[in-house]
Amino acid sequence: MQPLTLRKALPQDALCLAALGLQVFLETYATQGMRDAIAQQALDVFSVASLSKLIEKPGTFIIVAQIDHHLVGFAQVAMNRPHERVPQAHAAELQRLYLQARFTGLGIGKRLLEAAEQHAARNGATRLWATVWAENQRALDFYLSQGYEALGAQTYTFQQETHANQLFGKNLTEAGPLPPCN
Repeated sequence: MQPLTLRKALPQDALCLAALGLQVFLETYATQGMRDAIAQQALDVFSVASLSKLIEKPGTFIIVAQIDHHLVGFAQVAMNRPHERVPQAHAAELQRLYLQARFTGLGIGKRLLEAAEQHAARNGATRLWATVWAENQRALDFYLSQGYEALGAQTYTFQQETHANQLFGKNLTEAGPLPPCN
């Protein structure tokens, strides 16, 4: 495998981020096939226009994982996002950590998460939190293995549907040495 590059998303990445986001979202959440709510959410969130705006949005950053000039994953973080069960004043939210299925198990997700933690800490966050779909056991196990604490059940609503999630949090001062993000 070619070397992995982690870098901040650029405006010209919007098209590939949209396609990659659609792919991972549908593989993860459309486990029983396609229905209107999932299709609409995917198309709303992962349009090129939505991703273009997100790349430029102040207080939000996206780190992409790239192998041989191909995007294989990304981490999306929103700064200054308090949560009622995250007591730190300077919390950030890991909104997405997406990796194409064929690249799981290679340490790329771990490196993306570490880069997201590093970037959030450098920008003043003392804690990173995320909500994870309760039926995504691989992701639930991943966050626990990376030192995240399970903070309890959480719900997530989209397209008038409510889904069970698990809230995770990690103090960034406990994150340890982190790799540089190009």
